Amino acid sequence: MITKPLIELHLEHEEWLNKLGFYADEIALMRKNLEDVVSKNTNKQLLAKGEHFQNQLILQKENIDEIKHSIKDHENYLEHRIDENPSTSDHRNYNDHAKMRDNFNGFEKNFNDLRREFKAFLSNAM
Repeated sequence: MITKPLIELHLEHEEWLNKLGFYADEIALMRKNLEDVVSKNTNKQLLAKGEHFQNQLILQKENIDEIKHSIKDHENYLEHRIDENPSTSDHRNYNDHAKMRDNFNGFEKNFNDLRREFKAFLSNAM
């Protein structure tokens, strides 16, 4: 099992939370753009594609919430380890959160793919 210093794990959590906040804001903007496009069109294919994006945005928001929850759980776990032995917490290594990193990186890849697909949709719809 790979281990890392506490500060390294914490900083990675903070980076992920900041990025997730950005992605959540971007989802809100994408929803607004989607509403604007759908409200101005009656083309059935476009509306079906709009529904697809609406579902994907809901799914990505749920993914953000799940990842945030996992990060907070891991932060709590680390805090409990520190509370058990505060004097050595800065010098000890803790189990790496490789699975969380993989989940986050997978989320980012999927989100970026969705963003590209959505931009292409908007370009064609306008």
